[in-house]
Amino acid sequence: MDDEPLKDWAERRDAKIGRLRAVPVVSGDGPRASHLNPDAPRAVERWNGHVWEPYGFAANLAEAKAILYPEADEPKPTGPVPKPLGSGTGKHRKPRSPTSDGGGRTQG
Repeated sequence: MDDEPLKDWAERRDAKIGRLRAVPVVSGDGPRASHLNPDAPRAVERWNGHVWEPYGFAANLAEAKAILYPEADEPKPTGPVPKPLGSGTGKHRKPRSPTSDGGGRTQG
């Protein structure tokens, strides 16, 4: 059997430390999937390398997502979007002649 070296396993485990998850607070064996109970309160837990420990509380799924993914709340930059390809004379482009009107016909 090919065992993973302990060093590699420890690095992989340590990379997950600090990860957050939101667990719906439902009674009994009710459905725990987030899309089934979006209005249910959530317990936010943090992985410490060994167990999930309490980290916070959210009133619903939307609030939990704001805690888990804070970068999604940051405003996106506005303004002109740069064009990836501008006009130019690449190999695949036909050279324009000075007498061309842009429609492929020559003036005359």
